[in-house]
Amino acid sequence: MTAHEEDKEDPASVPPQDLDVAGAQASVTLLERLAEKLGGRASVTAVYGEPVTAEGVTVVPVAKVAYGFGGGTGRTVEGAKAGDGGGGGGGVEAKPIGYIEIRDGVSTYRPIRDPWRDIALPLAALALALTLPKAVRALRRRH
Repeated sequence: MTAHEEDKEDPASVPPQDLDVAGAQASVTLLERLAEKLGGRASVTAVYGEPVTAEGVTVVPVAKVAYGFGGGTGRTVEGAKAGDGGGGGGGVEAKPIGYIEIRDGVSTYRPIRDPWRDIALPLAALALALTLPKAVRALRRRH
């Protein structure tokens, strides 16, 4: 047995409560690392982009930014065997929603329209609302 192998503790010889504490600490460390990485990328420039000025007009892009993260750890004990687990992940989403136009000292917010959300979805809902009662009546007649 090498000196390195002697330093490692056999999981079967560690009391279960110590493994629970170690697992909880590993989980907290994992979540802290994820929050630090993602939080460091979330800034004002992620929501309001760098202003662009041309011909006396300044445009400031605006985005909706969301981020989330999660992690976990686990342990099972079967007789003298102990298994450990862990995991985590996170993500960031940035979606342009409009821009601020500054012209002659006056600022105006201009939303970016989403044709699907603003036109197609309401039309689909209207078509469904008009045809659904007819379809229900037709089904009732068959029974």
